[in-house]
Amino acid sequence: MEKRLQVGIITTTHGLKGEVKVYPTTDDVNRFRKLKQVILDNGRLQRILEIEGVKFFKQLVILKFKGLDDISDVEQFRQCGIYVDRKDAVRLKKDEYFIADLIGMRVEKEDGSALGFLKDVITTGANDVYDVTLKDGRSLLIPAIRECILDVNVEEARMRVHLLDGLMDETEGEAAE
Repeated sequence: MEKRLQVGIITTTHGLKGEVKVYPTTDDVNRFRKLKQVILDNGRLQRILEIEGVKFFKQLVILKFKGLDDISDVEQFRQCGIYVDRKDAVRLKKDEYFIADLIGMRVEKEDGSALGFLKDVITTGANDVYDVTLKDGRSLLIPAIRECILDVNVEEARMRVHLLDGLMDETEGEAAE
């Protein structure tokens, strides 16, 4: 499991007083109102910053960090990821998972036989869809609904699924075309 979870990416500066525009990578942008501090990471540099102010503009979040009061203080943070420690993450409800915990998870059929690995989670209006890479390299899309997702074990990085008719041809073990 990841120790840190990404909640956004700084896109650019905002104004002259040290604010930045953030593209949120969390499904609940209001979580930024409750954040006290974040970790900035650009791949080379990691820095903990305290949040002084939060505003919303269209689909973006505008953050002001304590002690960074000029545009020149924050220009270096463009394209930096914004992370929180897992202990500071939002509390999940039953049968909710962080996408970071699902990616790479082993996916098994009902009988426990290996199907593949979860490559991506596609967010749609109705429900998420899991993009599973099969053993032969092809992709299989499985809707993240109760009828299909039987069990998720984050600690063991394992998911057990039921394949609805038409998702896969069981006689040949190949994805339906």
